[in-house]
Amino acid sequence: MMIGEVSAKSGLPIHTLRYYEKIGLVPKPSRDAGGRRYYDPEILDWLTFISRLKDLGMPIRDRVRFARLRSEGEQTVGERRELLEIYRTGLAKKIAELSETLEVLDYKIANYDEIGRKKTA
Repeated sequence: MMIGEVSAKSGLPIHTLRYYEKIGLVPKPSRDAGGRRYYDPEILDWLTFISRLKDLGMPIRDRVRFARLRSEGEQTVGERRELLEIYRTGLAKKIAELSETLEVLDYKIANYDEIGRKKTA
């Protein structure tokens, strides 16, 4: 896939893809005879994954570190797992906090509904 197609399918701007390549977040694509980037279709799965890492709050330095470890092969599986566990723990805590917040909001909404029903009765 050419960079424009990757951009369209991933939702990432072309300049972001070039930046990701520059910093090592995505592997360097092959080039055609004209020097244009050509990406394997699997790049879309990788871009989705690193976007999720960004969404959960992983800073770019750790995403680049993860990408570097990934490129080094299976001997880095343990380090990659440890890095993911750190962020998983934080995400689980955030989900628990959000769940508690949702319960409070649901209680308040139900309470306001009850007050509203009493006023109209």
